[in-house]
Amino acid sequence: MVVVFVLVAVAVLALLAAVHRYVWRRLIGDTTRKGGVARRAGTVAAFVLPLLSVGALVSGRAGFPFRLQQVLAWPGFLWLAALLYLTLALLLGEAVRPLLRRMLARRAGPAAATASEHADRPAEEPAGVHADPAGAAPPETAPGPDVDGAPGGTRTGLAEAPEVTAPAVADPSRRLFVARAVGGAAALAGLGTVGYGTYGVLRGPRVKRVTVPLAGLPRSAHRFRIAVVSDIHLGPILGRAHTRRIVDTINATGSDLVAVVGDLVDGSVGDLGSAAEPLAGLEARHGSFFVTGNHEYFSGAAQWVDHVRELGLHPLENARVEIAGFDLAGVNDVAGESEGQGPDFARALGDRDRGRASVLLAHQPVVIDDAVEYGVGLQLSGHTHGGQLWPGNMLAELANPTVAGLERYGDTQLYVSRGAGAWGPPVRVGAPSDITVVELASPQA
Repeated sequence: MVVVFVLVAVAVLALLAAVHRYVWRRLIGDTTRKGGVARRAGTVAAFVLPLLSVGALVSGRAGFPFRLQQVLAWPGFLWLAALLYLTLALLLGEAVRPLLRRMLARRAGPAAATASEHADRPAEEPAGVHADPAGAAPPETAPGPDVDGAPGGTRTGLAEAPEVTAPAVADPSRRLFVARAVGGAAALAGLGTVGYGTYGVLRGPRVKRVTVPLAGLPRSAHRFRIAVVSDIHLGPILGRAHTRRIVDTINATGSDLVAVVGDLVDGSVGDLGSAAEPLAGLEARHGSFFVTGNHEYFSGAAQWVDHVRELGLHPLENARVEIAGFDLAGVNDVAGESEGQGPDFARALGDRDRGRASVLLAHQPVVIDDAVEYGVGLQLSGHTHGGQLWPGNMLAELANPTVAGLERYGDTQLYVSRGAGAWGPPVRVGAPSDITVVELASPQA
C-alpha cells in the first residue's frame, strides 16, 4: 500500500511539473525577452505559486496555525483553479496558433507564407546542395577557352553554377506577435473564468425550488417545505460572513424545516466555532437538523456535533424523529466508519412503519442502495458540489450515482444539492452553489 501511494504521489508530482512547464513556456518563455524583468518575474511565480498550493493543501492536516492557513489558502487554492483553466485555454490555443500564423503570413506575401509553413520545423538543406567538408578538393578544372574564347583558360565541371537561395525564415516579430496574442487570450479567458467563479462563491448561494411527490405523505403535510443546505465548508477562506449570508437566504424562504446535510466545516471548533455561530439564527417552524459529512471526521466530528447542538440545531446521529406526519431520519457519514461511527440504517430506520412517508438525510449519495433497501421515500444529500469545477462533473459522475438534482431509484427518490460553499479553490464553474427548497407533495392533495 505504501509503495502504491508513493508511486501515485510521484506520478501526480510529475504531471504537475509538466503542466507548470508547459504553462510557463507558452505564457512566459514564448512571449518575453530573455533576461527581461517580465521573464524573471514569471519564472519566479512558476516556482512560488505551486509551493503555495502545496502549502494550502497540507497546512490544515499538518496543524499549521490558523492564521497561516488563511495566508496560504487564498493564493494557493486560487492558483490551482487558475492552472486548470489556463491549461485548458492554452491547449485550445494550440489549434488557433497555426491558423493565425498562416493568416498573417499570407498578408505579408508568398515568401512569408512559405516561411510560416516551416516556422515550427528545423530548416532543411536545399536539395542537391551540400556543404563542402573542411579540406575538400577544389572543383575539377579542365582546359578551355578563356572568357574571350582564347585557349589556356579554365572552366569548372559545371557549365554554370546555380544560384542557391536559403529557405525563407519566419519573421521573429510575427512569431512573437502570435505567441503574445494566443497567450494573452488564454490568460484573459482562464483568469476571467476563475474570477467569475470566485465571485459566484463569495456572492453566496442562490435558492432553487423543487417539488417532490412523496408516497404516504398525509394531506396535512402537503407543500411542507424543507430548506436543504450542504457543503458550506467553513474554513480558512469562507468564514462568518459566508455563514451569515446562508442563514439570511434560508430564513427568507420561510421554510418549515432546515436540513444541514454535512460538510459544514474544514477545521476545528477552536478555529471555526465563531464562524458557525450565525447558524443559531436559523428560523424554521419545525426546527433545524444536522448530519455529519466526511469533512467533519477530518475536523473533530464529536466536537462539532456538540457545537451545532449548542447553536440550536438537532443532530441526527443514526436517529429518527416524527415530523408533521412523516419520518425524518439521519445517518452518519460513511467516513465515520474509521472511528466506529459510520451509518447505521438499522438503528435509524429498522423498526419504523413503512406505510409512513419518510425523508432521509445522508451526506453522500452513494448510500442510496441502503435507502432503497429500507424503503425510504426521499433521500437528501450533498457531497458532490455538482462537480464544482468543470469538467470535474465528469469525474464526480464516476464516483456518485447522482451528481446533482432529482432522480429515482426504484421506489426511492434521491435529491443531491450542489452545496452552498466550495472546497479548496473558492471557485465554481458550471456548478453554481445553491440552497434548495424541497416542497413535499401529498398524493392525497
